[in-house]
Amino acid sequence: MIFRVILRKDVIYKNNTSPLCLLFFHDNRKKSVGLGVSVSREYWDAEAQKITDDCPDRDDIQFQITAKIKEYEKKIKKLEALEIPVTFETLFETIGKRMDCTVGDYFRQIIDRLEKVEKYGSASKHKVTLALMQHFKSTNMRFDELDLTYLREFEIFLRQRGNVNNSLATKFSVLKAVYNKAVSEGVFVPKSNPFQQFKVGSLWTNTRKRAITKEDIHKLIELDLSDRDFYTQLAKDIFLFLYFMAGINFKDIALLTYGDIENGRIYYARRKTGKMMNCCLTEQAQEIIDKYHTDQVEEDYLFPILDRQIHTTEKQILERVKKTLKHVNKRLHELSEEIGLHTPLTTYVARHTYATVLKRSGVSVALISESLGHSDLSTTQIYLDSFENSQIDAAMQHLL
Repeated sequence: MIFRVILRKDVIYKNNTSPLCLLFFHDNRKKSVGLGVSVSREYWDAEAQKITDDCPDRDDIQFQITAKIKEYEKKIKKLEALEIPVTFETLFETIGKRMDCTVGDYFRQIIDRLEKVEKYGSASKHKVTLALMQHFKSTNMRFDELDLTYLREFEIFLRQRGNVNNSLATKFSVLKAVYNKAVSEGVFVPKSNPFQQFKVGSLWTNTRKRAITKEDIHKLIELDLSDRDFYTQLAKDIFLFLYFMAGINFKDIALLTYGDIENGRIYYARRKTGKMMNCCLTEQAQEIIDKYHTDQVEEDYLFPILDRQIHTTEKQILERVKKTLKHVNKRLHELSEEIGLHTPLTTYVARHTYATVLKRSGVSVALISESLGHSDLSTTQIYLDSFENSQIDAAMQHLL
């Protein structure tokens, strides 16, 4: 990083003076920073980069120039001492705030960024992790205090609160991501990374596979709920729709519109990944849609979960989906007891049952995307992409 003092000859004020600036050069980029002073052109020595001796108020003006130069020289030396790359970003963008940024401050910055891009689900996970850290110890701490001892003691604290392995893994994954982002953004430079010894991945535990049989599906289908409340009927219909439509995620179901149906298929983008998906509309799924059909425009939702006139923001949509999912899963638990199932029904059970039933029917593991039951859903999408729609459509005939 190099810089020099220049006189902006392209700018002339009414008093016939021009502003002085520091012009920085780095990686074929340049940036000018005003010094807050101006002089007449005849009083500026461009080669020496200083005020001429005959300039009125020379000493005062030169003092201001020298003070600003020393300020930036000090910033550059501080970055170099901390082994932070000296770039326009680290030098000019709130470098003072970043150097003094606490763990809690930085967490809140990340949460604010996530909410500004309407990633409220991720922001919520960060809020939960931050709240737990605040219960454990004050987050008014430097990042270099977040060492291996802290991580191990925080794990003990969470386990004492009843957190099991997968819940722990979720929270430590958030903490690790924030820590690594702070490093990459030059908030601090770690002497050693505690996550190299504290293995977050080892906390993940494969959960028991939850699936019911085709016979159980038939029991649910045959259950007459015509005299039951709205959420009980909706819970049954959503579970079966999810099962008959290749394990579509609940939030994706909530966002389906009449405009997503074309030539007997449903086209949608997975909200979690943005991946474009499409699936044949089975006869059973169409019957469920018809039950809720109203004479609306194609922008209206298929199911009475969201209202496009009311739920207009991403935050409103997320809160409504979470609230409805809670009601649906509660009713599904009640229905599973009613038909004598040992496995409590949830929307996840429908997703996994879709894959398991096809697997038990002899359908290719890759074709039915067995990884629907795994944590890495990108593998699922890779599998699905490798087969023609007709093959998937034919495989889905095994669902009943």
